[in-house]
Amino acid sequence: MAAYVVSEVEVLDEEQAGRYRKLAAASIARHGGRYLARGVTPVVSVGTWPEDGRIIIVEFPTLQRALDWYSSADYAPARALAETALNRRLLFVDGAPHVDGDPTVPGLGWPEETLGPGGVHA
Repeated sequence: MAAYVVSEVEVLDEEQAGRYRKLAAASIARHGGRYLARGVTPVVSVGTWPEDGRIIIVEFPTLQRALDWYSSADYAPARALAETALNRRLLFVDGAPHVDGDPTVPGLGWPEETLGPGGVHA
């Protein structure tokens, strides 16, 4: 089942962040990941978002592959750059299970019950 790495980012040093992006992108590709969103400013409908905030979403084949990428020697140089180049929150999330393309199957973490109309939890 696919898994996602979601990163909320504020750039602290644009030059270092550019180096980070190149190193991270190469290591992500080598570990089977692919960008779904990269460095975009989201449209915020509820809550607040930092003016300079960006979001990155990377898909990996499994949560284990995402975790292996993050702790790999391959990603280590980029990870070290991120410490000074970025202020970020990094989330690892398992994708929702789908049975034969049926999106009404409850997602991970929800009680095992049927979702209501429109796939919304009651």
